[in-house]
Amino acid sequence: MEETQKIKLGISIGDFNGIGCEVALKTFEDARMLDFCTPVIFASNKIISQEKNDLDLDINFHGVRDASQVVDGKINIVNVWKETPKIEYGQATKEGGDFAIRSLRAAVTALKENKIDVLVTAPINKNNIQSEDFKFPGHTDFLAQELQGESLMFMVTNNLRVGLLTDHIAVKDVAQAITPKLIRNKVATMEKSLKMDFGIRKPKIALLGINPHSGDNGTIGEEDDKILKPTIQELFAKGTLVYGPYSADSFFGSGTHENFDAVLAAYHDQGLIPFKTLSFGKGVNYTAGLNRVRTSPDHGTAYEIAGKGKADEGSFKEAVFMALQVFKNRMEYLELTKNPLQKQKIRKGA
Repeated sequence: MEETQKIKLGISIGDFNGIGCEVALKTFEDARMLDFCTPVIFASNKIISQEKNDLDLDINFHGVRDASQVVDGKINIVNVWKETPKIEYGQATKEGGDFAIRSLRAAVTALKENKIDVLVTAPINKNNIQSEDFKFPGHTDFLAQELQGESLMFMVTNNLRVGLLTDHIAVKDVAQAITPKLIRNKVATMEKSLKMDFGIRKPKIALLGINPHSGDNGTIGEEDDKILKPTIQELFAKGTLVYGPYSADSFFGSGTHENFDAVLAAYHDQGLIPFKTLSFGKGVNYTAGLNRVRTSPDHGTAYEIAGKGKADEGSFKEAVFMALQVFKNRMEYLELTKNPLQKQKIRKGA
């Protein structure tokens, strides 16, 4: 893209009965945000007008039929549907789930067609999004299907990065799901993202153990000794700075995480409980490893405060800034790693 062009930042609205629209609109209620990017919200003028009026927000927006028609310096609304669905704040309705997915699909299509540059997704409800046409446990799995690359759920703040070996699966299935191949793939994805997306030349990665005390030499499960340790040793021998497995119960409390550029947790709650405890409200959920940039806030639909104007947009704003920064970092990385001989040929017109 040209240097003078603003980054086009797509936004899927999530469940309109939750706080997704509220935090998105509050973020861009501050007109200074339009200096950083051009927001493109995938919804409808009527939905955004109702949310704006219900929440007494001071914003103006520009409605368009297609993301190719967006205007810099304005909050753009791509009209994905003509219907007028009923907003029921705080309620998990089938309609809310259906329209959340319509918004998401439209945004991802625009991303794949280069009509937007990055995507920020507002929270969805994992139950009411399910249908014959959408059978994914969340955003990450859907995006992994739609976009190229190996996805990694990566929770990020300025000084803490936590990725997951396994994400939205039952705890009883975790140990069986973790294989040497999975570990190698996730570590490779994390290492590449740290270099390309965060500008870290030689990343140091810590792996957390699967069992309490990393199995205590096999007395509390054998997975750490038989799967994690040999794979970590193999990767380290090949030049990847990966260490562990570390006992998860004391890893964060002792400050050990501060010695690493990122941490790879074995399962969802093992990584997200300490992450959200240390950074709630400022964290960002980033889907690393894909050919496009997608971020989201680190909270859910928050039905209990929906429609009351109480939602804090801090995490959503952080998700916006991170999407923009990662996009810029990737552009710089790709420029720096281009084949210099190839660039010479291009200049010579070969």
